Amino acid sequence: TTQPPKAKAPVPAPPKPAAPALKTTLDSVSYAIGLMDGKFFKQQGFNQINGTLLGKGFSDALSGKTILTPEQADGVIRRQLQAMARKNIDKNIQDGKTFLTNNAKRPGVKQTASGLQYEVLKEGDGMRPTDSSTVKVHYEGTLLNGKKFDSSRDRGEPTSFPLNRVIAGWTEGLQLMKAGSRYKFYL
Repeated sequence: TTQPPKAKAPVPAPPKPAAPALKTTLDSVSYAIGLMDGKFFKQQGFNQINGTLLGKGFSDALSGKTILTPEQADGVIRRQLQAMARKNIDKNIQDGKTFLTNNAKRPGVKQTASGLQYEVLKEGDGMRPTDSSTVKVHYEGTLLNGKKFDSSRDRGEPTSFPLNRVIAGWTEGLQLMKAGSRYKFYL
């Protein structure tokens, strides 16, 4: 006769590490420095760190015997921040391209040879500016998600600027408009 296999006993979960004991002022200050530095770097986008090497770097800095110079350390951190920023930028660029591809298919959206997309909300009957004109406009800038980031209307007065001193989409787009027009640009 065969015996049924014995059930395995449940494996107990590993114990949670105890919170550090802050018994002295040095303990409290040390933990507070780590907390504040960790919070700062988390805000910069760092989500993982090698705690052993972080502590080693801190101790080495206090002793004056470091593996990296301050300039090298700054370079390492800057390169990592740039890589993380580039990752976000690449996603934003792709999101923008996807938005413009879909937006171009919407009724009422026109596109110029350069790729500038726009909608005519109200056609004016005044003169069109040239690229060397100074224009006075009301504008509202929003992100892809619709969140407003700037608005002359919120400030209660239009703004003036030379058309040849702004982003290319404004230089091109505003030359399409007759005075008194209202357009929506997608840049």
